[in-house]
Amino acid sequence: MSLKIIKAGILDTIQDLGRYGYQHLGINPGGAMDKFSAQIANMLAGNNINEAVIELHFPSSVIIFQEPALIALSGADFFASLNGEKIPALHPVLVNKNSILQFHEAAKGARAYLSVKGGFEIGKWMNSYSTNIKAKAGGHKGRSLQKEDELKLGQPLEASLLKENDFIVLPWQVDSRWDDDAEEVFVLPGNEWKQMTQESKENFLMTAFIITRQSDRMGYRLNNIPLHCMSNEEVLSSAVSFGTIQLLPDGRLIVLMADHQTTGGYPRIAHIITAHLSKLAQMRPGEKIQFSMTNQKTAEALLIKQQQHLLQLQNACTFRLHEYFNNR
Repeated sequence: MSLKIIKAGILDTIQDLGRYGYQHLGINPGGAMDKFSAQIANMLAGNNINEAVIELHFPSSVIIFQEPALIALSGADFFASLNGEKIPALHPVLVNKNSILQFHEAAKGARAYLSVKGGFEIGKWMNSYSTNIKAKAGGHKGRSLQKEDELKLGQPLEASLLKENDFIVLPWQVDSRWDDDAEEVFVLPGNEWKQMTQESKENFLMTAFIITRQSDRMGYRLNNIPLHCMSNEEVLSSAVSFGTIQLLPDGRLIVLMADHQTTGGYPRIAHIITAHLSKLAQMRPGEKIQFSMTNQKTAEALLIKQQQHLLQLQNACTFRLHEYFNNR
């Protein structure tokens, strides 16, 4: 009763919504980079929104299902297939025993999420399934998934539901759009925003920054013209979070991501609003970011709108799955 990795991806890990309450011990929350998409994957599979999922980067793992399962994919489009036949994202999919899931092309986005109904039979570390690679804890053996790894399924599917089919795509799809049409990434001013020179403030808001290849789950480094503060006084190390934008000594910027450190000593010039973190998480090296300053009221309104959309999706998915299985 498991799925097996028959070819390892570049960095595929078990994640959930994060490990909270331990930052004072130096343990960051971590979790899925795109928590919005991770929740959608779980909703489609009929799971609790904080159930463990597999976060996939491209090239992604090749997976064989050793038992029937109900799965769902969300986030990036990596052109997924089962036994060579393309399957869509944002649909629940019934998968039969010995079916092989592959990903062929990074068509859109940076990270995809694979959920399986019932999750995986893995233990929690500090109340979370998320993989902390630096601490070598959580997830599956505290590391990325490797060839021959097996993950036991929490709730295998009844084979009779599939009959002779390799897979069945269930006839409904969720809409991941939540009416946020902004191309820019919205930010709020950080503690050291006022310490920047006027010219640097203008450059920050008027320049498109390029994500460099020196970017990962810890942080996105940006290629930008150097920005400056009015003084070179050292900043005391203080708390940072997912989405904090720090100004490095060379004038470049780094946006802290899911695996960020818990404290930092560089000026915190801005913070990405929570509702736009998923947008940022799906951006790849070479893409451009345009920042736009907003206010707390707008940030809260966008987050509420995003959460309302997720709640509507959860209710709809629960209803459709219940209806489908009760009629079988």
